[in-house]
Amino acid sequence: MKEQGSLSINSENLFPIIKKWLYSDHDIFVRELVSNGCDAITKLKKLEMMGECEIAEDEKLKVEIIVNSEDKTMIVRDNGIGMTADEVKEYITQIAFSGATDFLEKYKDKTNEDQIIGHFGLGFYSAFMVAERVTIQTRSYKKDAEPVYWECDGDSEYAMTKGDKETRGTEITLYLNEDSLEFANEYRAREVLDKYCAFMPVEIYISKEGGEPETQNIKEEELLDTDKVIEYYTEPAKTEEKENEDGTKEVMEISPEQKMVKIHRRPFLINDIHPLWAKHPNECTDEEYKAFYRKVFNDYKEPLFWIHLNMDYPFNLKGILYFPKLNLEYEAVEGTIKLYNNQVFIADNIKEVIPEFLMLLKGVIDCPDLPLNVSRSALQNDGFVQKISDYITKKVADKLSGMCKTDRENYEKYWDDISPFIKYGYIKDEKFKGKMKEYILYKNLEGKYLTLKDYLEAAKEKHENQVFYVTDEVQQAQYINMFKEQEMDAVLLKHAIDQPFISVLEQDEENVKFHRIDTDLADIFKEEVTEEDGKVLEENTKTLTDVFKKALGRDNIQVKVEKLKNAETSSMITLNEESRRMQDMMKMYGMTDMSMFGSEGETLILNANNTLVQYVLENTEGEYTDMICQQLYDLALLSHKPLEASAMTAFIERSNKILQALTK
Repeated sequence: MKEQGSLSINSENLFPIIKKWLYSDHDIFVRELVSNGCDAITKLKKLEMMGECEIAEDEKLKVEIIVNSEDKTMIVRDNGIGMTADEVKEYITQIAFSGATDFLEKYKDKTNEDQIIGHFGLGFYSAFMVAERVTIQTRSYKKDAEPVYWECDGDSEYAMTKGDKETRGTEITLYLNEDSLEFANEYRAREVLDKYCAFMPVEIYISKEGGEPETQNIKEEELLDTDKVIEYYTEPAKTEEKENEDGTKEVMEISPEQKMVKIHRRPFLINDIHPLWAKHPNECTDEEYKAFYRKVFNDYKEPLFWIHLNMDYPFNLKGILYFPKLNLEYEAVEGTIKLYNNQVFIADNIKEVIPEFLMLLKGVIDCPDLPLNVSRSALQNDGFVQKISDYITKKVADKLSGMCKTDRENYEKYWDDISPFIKYGYIKDEKFKGKMKEYILYKNLEGKYLTLKDYLEAAKEKHENQVFYVTDEVQQAQYINMFKEQEMDAVLLKHAIDQPFISVLEQDEENVKFHRIDTDLADIFKEEVTEEDGKVLEENTKTLTDVFKKALGRDNIQVKVEKLKNAETSSMITLNEESRRMQDMMKMYGMTDMSMFGSEGETLILNANNTLVQYVLENTEGEYTDMICQQLYDLALLSHKPLEASAMTAFIERSNKILQALTK
């Protein structure tokens, strides 16, 4: 008897919304239908455990996807629990009534071994995003249950009759619309299955029908009952001629005669039902972790190290987070955290679950307790999700601090690569900051790694509570040499993250101030001067300020004459730390016009002990004075930052003139 009717939609006219807007990615229908198939098998296993049904020993429980580009179809078939006519009416024709939810409610006290993937009745209807017509052939596990056939052509009318399916399970056929024929292509279908179903808990196979059948050759002893044989044949033995030590030649058999079978290509297994994250960390080897990383992220650079998350209480969460080796100069600093729900892929980088600073990592997290919305694309219940995020933060901080305490050698080896993660976390996450504060390292001029406490303790006699740092070892080489001569130390802070990091650190450590190595000249670099010498230096400063203003054509230049211990140093530029940080911040925000700052904070230091500076003092109106002043300024600037194009051109021309003057 044929039954017709209208779909009972619990919310007002949901069908157009499902078809067009429920899911942002149309390929997600594959996840929904395959998840339903996995659920049907999981339910069957539960019922068998409870003695309510039997599964034949030789029966392989699986989900099959069959694509046919000629018929423009995709079939999703499972040999799970199946449905009766009443269940089809209840779970299919009443949209948004969740079969999985109902099943869980019914059996929640009897077993909790396996999770049910689907919590929503809308998943099946995602098929209509890509199909103009959908049919279901299903037969329940219940004895004497009649098979059911159901079809719907994408509006709210359906037809249901007695079916002809002879085996238990469900087969859904999608007759794809013209915009979605890509899903009848085996390679496109495999791509989508790899994306969403690579770790689902039931074996998933894909095969192709229609067109020229594809074949494969196997050894006869590997033949299975399910294989479709095309022909039996014998592969002859393979031989190779080898030359003996005495020069004679001998024919050697390198592989014996082999009985072979040519068969229709077997269905391809898509997924790994036991992903690495589901195992206990003690069961996993380093090579397995690395192989999993290569497979999931297609990254053939080895990760530095990883953290295996394994938690059962107060929520269920498993996963592996990898610290990748970054090439910060050439790569965008963004990782990939794949979020799973019961081994079903949900999304990449869901910010509510993954703390923002950990987005730099690569990894997988599987949390069956995630409160997902109906399309599984967004999260609900902020308080619970925050607890998950806090747990992940704690585990990462525990791993890093533990490594610093117990495996300092490796921690130092990884430091240059992991410091951007840690400093970003320090800025962004208060709890992470609290745990990692004492385990942040600084590389000094000798290449040694120190904590902030170590550096301040060593430097307190020369510059208490001050940290000098280098951002560019080439540009700041002159200053580095001066520091080394005076047995002073500085730390390297070369990453973009370092500037905001030290600003936050200074707020937390009120007494500690960071100064770039070229910020100012500490007294240790200068000779001690008498009161009388001090007055002479003041007079010289006034004189040379006028000379340099005239020579450079700049009224706003700050000049200071000092007696430096190193007489070879003629001129230097120092830049007030606050001014420089402001300029750096403006550059970060794309403000290239720095004229609003002029050279505020920039001071030209001239060394009274240097012969060139003495020459200018003695020859303020000399033939070469302007040229020497310009050269001294550019040389000082060059050890501070690259010259702009016009200044570099003038510098080269002037250098040539100076060399020519020397030859006269």
